[in-house]
Amino acid sequence: MAETGFSCPQTREQVINMYFLEHRAKLLDVAAFLDRLDRARPTASNVDFREAALNEAVRILVDGQPQRAKRILDLLSDSTTEIPQSAHGMKGASGAVRGNSGGAS
Repeated sequence: MAETGFSCPQTREQVINMYFLEHRAKLLDVAAFLDRLDRARPTASNVDFREAALNEAVRILVDGQPQRAKRILDLLSDSTTEIPQSAHGMKGASGAVRGNSGGAS
């Protein structure tokens, strides 16, 4: 009888063997970005909404709860249905939603 509840055909060891180094590099890249933020001079007294969203995403990443990717994507996605106003000085999306990061502004 097959086990239920596991949707990945690989074992945990197989997944680690295949993907560990790639994701180790990504974590180091995120850590370097956060270190760079720590060393940068602040431009305002409040935290930028993108920084707040990233900090909340990191909390989700390590909370051990299921569906981390979905929850982080939901956090960083704009679910409004209205037509967006053009972003002053920007060519595209900001990658996070203002006011959508756990109450931080």
